[in-house]
Amino acid sequence: QVQLVESGGGLVQAGGSLRLSCAASGRTFSNYYMGWFRQAPGKEREFVSSISRSESITYYADSVKGRFTISRDNAKNTVYLQMNSLKPEDTAVYYCAAGFRGGVLQADFGSWGQGTQVTVSS
Repeated sequence: QVQLVESGGGLVQAGGSLRLSCAASGRTFSNYYMGWFRQAPGKEREFVSSISRSESITYYADSVKGRFTISRDNAKNTVYLQMNSLKPEDTAVYYCAAGFRGGVLQADFGSWGQGTQVTVSS
């Protein structure tokens, strides 16, 4: 399996921006479809965004569409999530995930990172 390590989380005021990074190792990164999920306190983990191997296809949850942008750099084995216009409801632990098939379901991804905390204050 590929190993995933997220970074870039933190505390930000509403309206601010953060960029999350997820570094992959152990397998050929470009073979994987990559995704971001999040889990808020007391809630189930939910889909945020995903990107195909060649960046040609991206998906976004309706709640983040127009504010978040997913991208990847296959030369650096890294996927990014640029988060703009952050809202308090974006507060969650954000998880990076990798899988061999594209999609928006947790079941589409077989490898997961440990998560990074994002807190948005009002």
